[in-house]
Amino acid sequence: MLTILQGTADLAYIMGFTLIGAVVAFLWAPFLSRALLRLHVIKGVKIELAAIGNQAYKAITPTMGGLLVVITVALVTYVLNWSRSFTYVPIGVMLISAALGAIDDLMNIYGSERRSRKLGHQLTLIKVHKEWKMRLWYITTLPWTAFKRMSVWFGSRTSKGVFVHEKLILQFIAGALTAYWICARLGPAWHFIYFPHFNLLPLASSWNAGILIVPITILIVMFTANAVNIADGMDGLAGGMLIMTFSALTLLSWINGFGEIAILNATTVGALVAYTYFNIKPARFIFGDVGSLGLGALLAVNAMAIGETASLFFLGFMFYIEAISVVLQIFSRYVFGRKIFRMAPLHHHFELSGWSEEKTVMRFWVLHFIFVVFGFWLALH
Repeated sequence: MLTILQGTADLAYIMGFTLIGAVVAFLWAPFLSRALLRLHVIKGVKIELAAIGNQAYKAITPTMGGLLVVITVALVTYVLNWSRSFTYVPIGVMLISAALGAIDDLMNIYGSERRSRKLGHQLTLIKVHKEWKMRLWYITTLPWTAFKRMSVWFGSRTSKGVFVHEKLILQFIAGALTAYWICARLGPAWHFIYFPHFNLLPLASSWNAGILIVPITILIVMFTANAVNIADGMDGLAGGMLIMTFSALTLLSWINGFGEIAILNATTVGALVAYTYFNIKPARFIFGDVGSLGLGALLAVNAMAIGETASLFFLGFMFYIEAISVVLQIFSRYVFGRKIFRMAPLHHHFELSGWSEEKTVMRFWVLHFIFVVFGFWLALH
């Protein structure tokens, strides 16, 4: 297990930042709520769920409530816990991802319809365009067009926001920044992925990923950010699960000797408590992409920074299950021509199966808690 005794802090001192994060967030949450309502920052409800009676109030619920957590965490960290060694890159990655989410939220609300060229249209242009230079251009850019059209499979049906391929590019940049930080700034020790070791099986306790740590890091940051974004679909769901995950990360950061990151995680827990208070049904506001993408990226970065990459799947278990359900649904639909679930992500499948929103959220909380505890237990070995 990776242990660096740098910037360690007393646990009571660290937990005090949970209170600071909560107090700061509670103080300005009413102002944020009123501002979002006044500006009519409302995204509406998915068409597929509009017929469900308990979804009606969500059509007037403001989005971008994740600003409460993102701004609180960034402000408290900058004032009280700024460290060029351990906190400025996680905060930077969180802000980059949150900015991407904010742009997407605002474009979905205030933007106009956007269209991208279909692959068949470009193939036709290659055949019929009169100018050979333009035909050459269309041939050269055909792989890019194909990538854009394939990425639509993983996006929502709205045509106002940031396109999926644009999101992936900006998320790649955030992941690349994290990879650079791990490889060039933190040092060779962070090239290792540490596995639970029980002294019962002849398995290695660590693996030196070497240069492979770069694509691994980028993939984890991108997938985790999107996983949290996908899970943010019911009042209280994502906020409650993130509280559990960041609480476990706080303790693991302290145990592993990363005081600054432990404080950062504790601050995040406090801000999430305030957010979830206002997000419990009926929600005053919802995360929006600004919160889910930002906090998903922060979760991935902080877990890798303290050497808990191997435990991350269990620490963020239900987020990853939600994301996997979307991947399986898309694969089944395009390959076999039929759906696996009534609707993806998974929480909407249960909702359309007759579970109330409260039952779904509570059961997902319970399952997530079990696996977070299991991941915490694994990380201690």
